[in-house]
Amino acid sequence: MNKKVFRWIKVIVLLYAVIGIALYYLQDTILLRPDALPRDYKYAFDFPFGEVEIPINKTDTINMIQFYPTDSIRKGVVIYFHGNKGNVRRYRRFVTRFTKNGYEVWMPDYPGYGKSVGTISEKALYQQAEQVYTMAASRYQQDSIIIYGKSFGTGIAAYLASVKRCRQLILETPYYSVAHLFGCYAPIYPTTRMANYKMPTHRFLEEVSVPVSIFHGTSDGVIPYRCAVKLKKVLKPTDLFVTIPGGNHRDLNDYPVMKQTLDSLLR
Repeated sequence: MNKKVFRWIKVIVLLYAVIGIALYYLQDTILLRPDALPRDYKYAFDFPFGEVEIPINKTDTINMIQFYPTDSIRKGVVIYFHGNKGNVRRYRRFVTRFTKNGYEVWMPDYPGYGKSVGTISEKALYQQAEQVYTMAASRYQQDSIIIYGKSFGTGIAAYLASVKRCRQLILETPYYSVAHLFGCYAPIYPTTRMANYKMPTHRFLEEVSVPVSIFHGTSDGVIPYRCAVKLKKVLKPTDLFVTIPGGNHRDLNDYPVMKQTLDSLLR
């Protein structure tokens, strides 16, 4: 092996190591993109809502917005786990899809998001999801509770539906697992071992006994379709996997097929 080839090998190995180290230490910054709000911030929405504080422990408190249908008759509640960016204000535009069908929408912010405070971790997200469910179950029967996850929130929603009973689980733009998603972007790295957040949606779905419906677009540039379609393997024969041709990560709710299917699921 001549010196020039050996020199290039050293450069490539060094680059591989530097990029790998950067990915490892920056992964939480890439994955979690919260928008914190002052604790005295006053929400203002164009539809009825309430605000609830859920104390988890001495340091962690989850802030949750409850959106209400205008009709006094309530069919149930949708526990909505949102994506990795911003806070509930970013996702408020999706609420009317449920409230118009007679459902309350309970949307908790994760620690560090919005007015929620505390330390965020995968374990903490699961524990806090269970706390929200316990509150919902104290007001509604299990068959009146729908668990919904969008993007980052799909792993949390799938976990909750795997350990708690509900009417159905609905996932919008889910991932096979967070570790697998990292692998879709950086296939040359051992992402399964590197990822701080595993969130194995596929394993949780194997334990979900209620109906599952999944929506995913073929042009999703955030969670690629090829990295989500593997979930079909763990779905029950009666579950739905709705492929939306041309749909991207943010516009699935604009497609008639999703609107019609979601309305049908909520009836």
